[in-house]
Amino acid sequence: MSDLRRLAAPRPVAVTAGPGGVPLAFGGSPVEAVAEEWVVEDRWWTGRPLRRRYFELVLADGRNAVVFRDLLSGEWYSQRS
Repeated sequence: MSDLRRLAAPRPVAVTAGPGGVPLAFGGSPVEAVAEEWVVEDRWWTGRPLRRRYFELVLADGRNAVVFRDLLSGEWYSQRS
């Protein structure tokens, strides 16, 4: 079936980052604050390791968002649960 997709699959997003790689804007909204930041490293024992730096953001328009930067490719993504 071609209409199947993974749940909560990461989606590429536009993030403007400042010094140290901290997001300043996400999807056109300025970042009011970074509520939390963490790094995930997994599958290092396979041919497809995973290294991501996550940020939980509070946006100026009142929304919260979680984004991550793939530390291997440098690309930014958003992932919903």
